[in-house]
Amino acid sequence: MSFERFEQLLARTMGLSAASIGTSAIERAVGTRLHACKLENADDYWTHVQRSPDEVQKLVEAVVVPETWFYRDPQAFAAMARIAMKEWLPAHPTSVLRLLSLPCSTGEEPYTMAMALIEAGLPTDRFRIDAIDISGPSLAAARRGIYGGNSFRSQDLTFRDRHFAQMERGFRVSEAVRRSVRFTQGNLLGADFLSGETYDIVFCRNLLIYFDVDTQNRAVAVLKRLLAPQGMLFAGHSEASLMLGHDLASAKIPMAFAFRKAAAPIQAKAKPVAARPFQPTAAVAKKAPPRRWPVLAFKRKEPSPDLGELRRIADRGQLAEAARGCEAYMRERGVSPDALLLLGLISDASGNAAAAANYYRKVLYLEPEHAEALGHLALLLKKQGDVSGAKVLNDRMRRLDARGAA
Repeated sequence: MSFERFEQLLARTMGLSAASIGTSAIERAVGTRLHACKLENADDYWTHVQRSPDEVQKLVEAVVVPETWFYRDPQAFAAMARIAMKEWLPAHPTSVLRLLSLPCSTGEEPYTMAMALIEAGLPTDRFRIDAIDISGPSLAAARRGIYGGNSFRSQDLTFRDRHFAQMERGFRVSEAVRRSVRFTQGNLLGADFLSGETYDIVFCRNLLIYFDVDTQNRAVAVLKRLLAPQGMLFAGHSEASLMLGHDLASAKIPMAFAFRKAAAPIQAKAKPVAARPFQPTAAVAKKAPPRRWPVLAFKRKEPSPDLGELRRIADRGQLAEAARGCEAYMRERGVSPDALLLLGLISDASGNAAAAANYYRKVLYLEPEHAEALGHLALLLKKQGDVSGAKVLNDRMRRLDARGAA
């Protein structure tokens, strides 16, 4: 049974790269919706989804798995509040600060933005947060504003006492915080998305890693359009190097992953240099002698026995077989950082740098301190001429090494 047509549909609808989440995740989503519609097989469901825009939306929502909580990556919210109070407010004594959370999922991020601004001393009538997501059910949950324990994972939960009321089945966010956020359904890649709007602060974190390279470029272009001239864009930690390649400059705020529009274009990327020796193509893989993966200057964690065997298969030049094995491994056991890393190495060795970079970023989303993914992505960016992006990753590796030596 081929799911390629569903992958293409999701790519057109929401820019999703199947490589970023694995074919198995799309298969599960199709299976869920197929049974919900009480249809017999994927062919029947394909006919149904072609005729029903509403079902396309439900399929999108079955693929989107929100993973968020209050004050996730607290340094970003602290930086946002500091910028609002010390930079924006003195320069705009009578204006309203405009903020965007995209995608907002079930509301934890935009509500955290509101709480951070309130606690910094900014009156609620001086800021407005637009929160946008493609998922209707996620937005409905956000508007209800009632959250269970999974949404409270930060070490310091004193904010819950100040901004939430305990209920029988969770905690409800206060009216003052809810009034500060306006939830709307929308698609970043949709025609005329937020046409004419600009924002002083934009949060768009951990979205671009799910897109292919062309879609990433389109998405960043939209984000730049939405960003006010002196505005600040907050990205996910695994997306920092992407931003530096689009005339965005780091705000140099530790662990906040914040960016501004560059005052002048960043130096153009050099043409990609020749890839490292280990790159057998499908046409020559059978004839190529066994080769070893590149050795970088960090310790590699031992893979599971199954992945170790798949790595040996790849070492013998049987890249397609190894890739299929990784997909099967994740279908059976779920998404694994080490399996995604191996898929990245296979893509890298096959000369598909774009797919490799996406796999490495997915690993870093799941495991931010994965040294091998950091090293390979840094090397790949450097070979493509993205010196700034490689430096960001190498700096992170040096901090990890220093912490480990302490």
